[in-house]
Amino acid sequence: MKNIARFLFWCFGWKIEENSPKGVKKCVIVVGPHTSNWDFVLGRLAFILYGIKPKILIKKDLFFPPLGWILKGLGGIPVDRKKNNNITDLAVGLFEKREELYMVFTPEGTRSYNPNWKKGFYYIALKAKVPIYICYMDFENKKGGFHSLFEPTGNVDKDIAYIKSVLGQFKGKFPEKGIY
Repeated sequence: MKNIARFLFWCFGWKIEENSPKGVKKCVIVVGPHTSNWDFVLGRLAFILYGIKPKILIKKDLFFPPLGWILKGLGGIPVDRKKNNNITDLAVGLFEKREELYMVFTPEGTRSYNPNWKKGFYYIALKAKVPIYICYMDFENKKGGFHSLFEPTGNVDKDIAYIKSVLGQFKGKFPEKGIY
């Protein structure tokens, strides 16, 4: 699979940075900017290159055959958003139960411009006591990868402003939708 992913990146003209989360067995991964469905395709291929099996919380409504089988195979975890579930506690429980877990989030929560990020990823990392790995996709320069490891301080507004400043350097496929 790694050779196929490498070949596809070569075909697309993309370069994936070598700096992977070596030595980190559990983390929340924040990816941005998120402006296109291509983000998922390229991101999933990048995780194959890194040898990482990411987990993604996805609304339960999408888990019907055969799509549900595909989503589970890609690391999807069904979440029932209609019930009054505490998704933060559910995710923290997954971190507690597993020896290794890379949970991926796109904090914009949409492929459209959204200055008000969803903060669940942050509270999950804080409560699970795991770091946040900042990952980027830069369509302008056709490169992406793990940028840096960030330890949440508890000051949510300051920390998210910092993460936005890091990801704000990069351009999504549709830059006008990913303005930070």
